[in-house]
Formats: sequence, C-alpha cells, structure tokens
Amino acid sequence: MSHYDLFVVGGGSGGLTAAKRAADYGARVAIAESTCLGGTCTARGCIPKKLMVYASGFSQLFEDAVGYGWSKPDSQLDWQKMTKAIHQEVQRLDNRHADALEKAGATLFRAKATFVDAHTLEVSGQKITADKILVAVGGKAITPDILGSEYALISDQMFHLPKQPNCLAIVGGGYIGVEFAGIMQGLGTQVTQIIRENVILKKFDDMIRTEVQKGMTQHQIRLLTNTEVKSIEKTSEGLRLTLSDRSHETVDAVLFAIGRTPNFTGLGLENAGVKFDRTAIAVNELSQTSQPHIYAVGDCTNRVQLTPVAIAEGRAFADTVFGKRPRQVNYANIPSSVFSNPPAAFVGLTEAEAQEQFGVEHIVAYCTTFQPLFYSLTSRDEAISMKLVVDKKSDRLLGAHMVGDHAAEIMQMMAIAVTAGLTKAELDATMPLHPTSAEEFIAL
Repeated sequence: MSHYDLFVVGGGSGGLTAAKRAADYGARVAIAESTCLGGTCTARGCIPKKLMVYASGFSQLFEDAVGYGWSKPDSQLDWQKMTKAIHQEVQRLDNRHADALEKAGATLFRAKATFVDAHTLEVSGQKITADKILVAVGGKAITPDILGSEYALISDQMFHLPKQPNCLAIVGGGYIGVEFAGIMQGLGTQVTQIIRENVILKKFDDMIRTEVQKGMTQHQIRLLTNTEVKSIEKTSEGLRLTLSDRSHETVDAVLFAIGRTPNFTGLGLENAGVKFDRTAIAVNELSQTSQPHIYAVGDCTNRVQLTPVAIAEGRAFADTVFGKRPRQVNYANIPSSVFSNPPAAFVGLTEAEAQEQFGVEHIVAYCTTFQPLFYSLTSRDEAISMKLVVDKKSDRLLGAHMVGDHAAEIMQMMAIAVTAGLTKAELDATMPLHPTSAEEFIAL
C-alpha cells in the first residue's frame, strides 16, 4: 500500500494548482485524473469554448473589412479542421500540465480514484493512503428528466461533433447556453434558444440581461421565452421538440445548457463520511470538510464555481496546510464574463443588489451607450453599454457592468478599481486613454 503526504482526487484547475504548490513545499504528492488534465476549463469549457468564440467572429470580420476598403474573401468554415485544431491545443495543454507535475515531483495516476473509507483510496486496483486528501473533482452538466433527453447534447459534446448542425436548439438561458448560441450562429448554424423566463442571464444586472438579449436578436438568434421543452422525439426529419405551449420545433441537434452539478460519479464519497450542503461538499473557510484530514476545492464545493476561484482555493489550501502560511480566499468582487455575442462582463454588485444592501435612496447608477469607433466604417449597428454602481454616501464604486466588444479585457482592470475600494471621484481623476472604449468608464 502506497502512502503520500497529499493525495489529490481530480486534475482540474484547483487540484493541479494544489498538487504542484504542495510538492514545491516538499510534500510527497500524488494526483489522480482519468481524463484530460486541466479539467472542465481546459478540456470541456473555458479554453476550447473561447477558441470557438474566436473562430465564430471571423465571418463578421470579413464583412467589416469591406467598409475599410478590403474586398470580401470567398471563405467557408471547415468544421473538421477547426475542431481538430482545438483538440490539438487541448492535448498540448494536457501535456504541459503533466510535465509541470513531473517537474514538481508529483506522481500522476491516469486513473479514477475511489474512496474505500475516510483514509483509503483505490486507484487502478491498488490501495493508497495519505495524511491529507483533497477532493477537486469539478462539476458536470445537468440533463433534464424528460422523454427523449438521450438524444440531446451537453456542452462537453459540442467540441466533438463530427458535423456542424444546420439548425440547433439550445435549452437554457444561462451563460453557457448564451455563449454557445453566439458561437454557433457566428459559425453559420441557425440557432433557436429556448428559455424558461422572459430574459436570459438570471442574477446578472438588468442592463446586461437586456442589452445582451437585444444584441443576440439583432444577430439573428431566435429566442423562445417563457418556454420549456417537454419531450424530444427522433424522426426522419430530425429531432422533434414538443414545447410547453404544445407547439413543435424540428432541428438537427439539441443542446441542454441548464446548469451544472458536482461530479461525484464513481467517487464513493459516501464511504468517507463527508457531509454535504445540498448537492455539494460542505467546507469551512479553509476548504476543510467534516473530516478534518479531507479538504475540497473548486466546483464540487458549496462555493463559487469559477476557474480562477478554484485556482485561488488550491493555492490557499497548499499555503495553509503545507506552506504553514494560513490564509483564506476573498470571495468579494469576483469579476465574471459571458463570451456571448455581444460579450458582457461585470464585477461587484448589480444595481438591484446594491439597492437592497444599502437602500434605493443611497445608490446612484451612471450609464452610457455608444457606438465604438471601429463600427463607424462598417455596416453593422453595434453598441457598447456601461454602468457604474456607486454608493452616494461614500462615493465608493460598488459595481461595474459592460456589454460590448472587449468587455472581459476591460472589466479585469475595472475589477482592480472596485476591489481597491476606489471612489467615483478617484476614477474621474484618472487621465483617460483616447481613443478607446475603456475611457468611457472614466467619462461617466
């Protein structure tokens, strides 16, 4: 039986970070991952999806170039070439992660780890124990329990489709569904998005929800609001969807993007006696579970499900347990983005959240909508919308929200301002960089 100072279950963002840092501190570390290293982000989420976002933008850029004097090229998408290139990049990142683990001195098991009991794991038929165990198994897509759901896709499968669908129905109004709607429309697929509510992106600021939905409609994405899919039937013409209003839609493919849940399949966590908070692992401020020697980070916990958060939790865990530098992750003012068409990003409180927390009379919102300079020579009617949420009493920035080109890149810098607790006056006193879209945050 092998024994380690730390055994990490799951080779996603949080697990990899913790394993490498703990090994750097001199711990004897092993990590188990049966699929691609990097987890959802590298193999089935952020990275391949962002590459598809880039690919989807070229069709419109070819049109935009005409306004700048270029002739429009006769160009078509090679779906297989695009997906092959993306898979090669994912494999390159997997190899890089494996090399980094080896360099740090950590042992990698390309296999699934299962709890035998609270102190023992089984990997590839062998029993392993460790002083500390870190669970970092990430999440998985939710599939609804409806007739014919087996014919539908989840987001993981979008990167492995052998053929591009001509018509695609996307079920769900969260960021994953919204992003894939923009991607597939930009690549030439006819997209119908079906959402249960009236507006997409629940829990985002109303400005973002409204402007992104308006932009999607302008980009010919068909939205069916206040609608649910009741069943899916496979026919000779395609997949026939029965909707809640008793109407029908026939498409080539259906993507369910209705949320994610911790991926505990085959983990045997019940054998370890770890307590749960609803469907996720309950942890304290130091990522410790109800079993003092078992920790958990990332999307399998009852906290924020974002890659940078998982990385920060993995680092804090290793620093605290093996680096003897106890610290906690700050979950306030986490910036977030939606790589939709148009894209959006935000940091801090929405206007509604600020009003609820501080009182309506104590909050002021500064807003603007304008056409970026780039589109002045194109035929496209595109806009950028920005909002700053400010506390009237202290003049402190409470939130920043943006819809439009480069929203995520600009919001990373605004996150510094909000996190630092800058005031609106201090932002106004910053010399703007002209001509840019970002300068409009200073001019609000």
